Amino acid sequence: MAKSKINRREFIGRSAALGAVALIGGKAWGRPAAEPIGLAVVSGSDPDAMAVKAVEILGGMKAFVPKGAKVALLPNVQSKHPGTFTKPGILRAVIRMCKEAGAAQIDCLSLLTQAHWDGAGLTQVVQEEGIGLKLIPRDEAGFKAVPIPGGQALTEARIAKELDAYDLYINLPITKDHAGNKFTGTLKNHMGLNGNNRVFHKTNWKTDPADIDFLETCIVDLNTVLKPHLNIVDAVEIITSNGPMGPGDLAKPGQVIAGVDRVAVDAYCAKAVLGLVPADIACIRKAHERGLGQIDLAKVRIVKASI
Repeated sequence: MAKSKINRREFIGRSAALGAVALIGGKAWGRPAAEPIGLAVVSGSDPDAMAVKAVEILGGMKAFVPKGAKVALLPNVQSKHPGTFTKPGILRAVIRMCKEAGAAQIDCLSLLTQAHWDGAGLTQVVQEEGIGLKLIPRDEAGFKAVPIPGGQALTEARIAKELDAYDLYINLPITKDHAGNKFTGTLKNHMGLNGNNRVFHKTNWKTDPADIDFLETCIVDLNTVLKPHLNIVDAVEIITSNGPMGPGDLAKPGQVIAGVDRVAVDAYCAKAVLGLVPADIACIRKAHERGLGQIDLAKVRIVKASI
């Protein structure tokens, strides 16, 4: 969605060429490989170090953020309860990696309030790291209509206009329980850029299978017009019940998962972190069926590390 700026067209072209080379046995992410690394999974107890390691496995932040780029970050600050928001350490690590890559501007975008950011402890990170926090008002002036060709539930999304000011964005969700479909991750986190989320929620979206399916289909429709350059998922400490707001039962998988493919990332989180069957999660299954990514983890090169 972001407009082309500072050689972004050239950057994308180089990235596409790199992917093509990888398919014929060349170098992917700067290392010899028969196929590019699809997912990086890092286990440990230090969220910021785990985030750094995950990105290093994928080739380092310079593989995603060109020098001089304007970068938007999308952490989850939906609730202040433990296991419901992106860890401050992960946000801090991503900010520092973007700085080291030479980003000209780094801002967090959010449809939520200052109180949400304060409650999650992320305001302090933003202030200490000297980046911006753009709180987007919930009024029509802050959004633009974006057509969704082939949308199955939506004909258009209402995307935050602020996103157009950036060359790329990095998706920073937490994976956790969610009412209705029992899972949230990278795909659902994009609702944090959309101004008509109320349309997604029919009356019985937590209990009625048809209403749940409609919500999940809306999420997939939205993801057809939004594409992050990188997803870094907090699976360090998460709620496994009463999601997405909590409070809920806490689990400590102690993982950070990173990758470009949203479907593969969510499929891994559903299966390996929450013990679910990815194909049973409507938004993951539908996103795969519509060509947004790979649901079959046997077809994804996963590199794991512990620190």
